[in-house]
Amino acid sequence: MPREELPQDSPPKGPARHPGHRLPYEGPASADRPQAAALSSGRPRIIALDVLRGFTLCEILLANIQLIANGGTAVATQPMGNWDPWLGLPIFSLLFGIGFSLLLDSAANRVLRPRLVLLRRLLALLAIGLVHMLLWPGEILTKYAIVGMLVLLPSSWLPRWAVAGLSAVLVTVAMIGGGGPLLIAGLFLLGSALVRYGVIEQIEQSTRGPVLLGLVFAAGLASALWVQASMRAVGATTQLPFMSTLADLLLAGVYVCVLLILLRTPLRPALQFVFAPLGRMALTNYLTATLLVLAAGRVLGLPIGQSLPAAFQAAGIILTAQWLMSTLWLRRYRQGPVEWLWRWATWAHRPPLNRGRTP
Repeated sequence: MPREELPQDSPPKGPARHPGHRLPYEGPASADRPQAAALSSGRPRIIALDVLRGFTLCEILLANIQLIANGGTAVATQPMGNWDPWLGLPIFSLLFGIGFSLLLDSAANRVLRPRLVLLRRLLALLAIGLVHMLLWPGEILTKYAIVGMLVLLPSSWLPRWAVAGLSAVLVTVAMIGGGGPLLIAGLFLLGSALVRYGVIEQIEQSTRGPVLLGLVFAAGLASALWVQASMRAVGATTQLPFMSTLADLLLAGVYVCVLLILLRTPLRPALQFVFAPLGRMALTNYLTATLLVLAAGRVLGLPIGQSLPAAFQAAGIILTAQWLMSTLWLRRYRQGPVEWLWRWATWAHRPPLNRGRTP
């Protein structure tokens, strides 16, 4: 989902915030803001977030390509076989919450009204999503913008322990109901809490954490699938939505942990080469994928909505074209074209696009 993305945005140069001004969000500098220095305008990119975002972008296109081709309606052939079209949502939602808090923390050190910056960003995302909805009714940007304004922005006044606790409550309630906006809200808050507790600061430096957490997720997933099978065998379907949502969340957690582990191995350059360009231009690629799918189906007449092989082939071609475009574009420009416009709307100031220019 999208999004240069929230996790990697940085403000234009401007007057620094008065040293005596501290936001409720920030808390004690040594406790609730462990990354203040790292999140300045000159902080390095967090490559793991780019890779995670690029990987999830691929999964979402594979899951939704038939639905996009058919205007969001179901088809006789289940979209992409047994591929879960919902699986990418938890990862993107988590990344969105992470990006929100990273940008808010960065803005708090640059402007007097950092929440106004984030409000403009969410309103711009809402506008982008409403336009995109004309092409693809199942798009997610509008939901992200609305939930962000209703949940993420107010949560910035809460201490981090309250954000973490509210996240756990919302995710639990959402699982009982089978997902929905409450799940998005809970994952947004979880991502925000991870930033505020300093977890994201260490995401590129730890192997033991992802290994242990991945094993916990894998064990939980195996248990959830076993319980699901047992419930179906005895005809007890009441709790199936809860178990299904739990299994999807655990599987998403396994994916994230596996990728983080692989990024600590010699496979890191290959993963970065394949997924990071897509992730750095995730919003642009998310939007252009819809255009390319519709063009392939309606202009070229490819049977994407009726044929799984055609859908797989089209997805592969689209992702390859987007990877090539992203790689070439980022050699010259700082961020993708839609990311650049989004950043312009966020800061109400035209940012530089060419790599040769300085802010």
